[in-house]
Amino acid sequence: MKIKDFSLRIDEELLEKLHYVADYNDRSVNRELLRLVRIHVEAFENDHGPISLSNNLS
Repeated sequence: MKIKDFSLRIDEELLEKLHYVADYNDRSVNRELLRLVRIHVEAFENDHGPISLSNNLS
């Protein structure tokens, strides 16, 4: 698995709240975001079926 970097534009107040949540859960902000993304993708696949990366929408 390749690891990719990307930028995220986020307003300062929301970022501060994200830091708070990540600290509360004893995670880095990066780990907290990865957890949330995984949960979201899993929920999407549960509703719509597995995502085939060979047939992506891009």
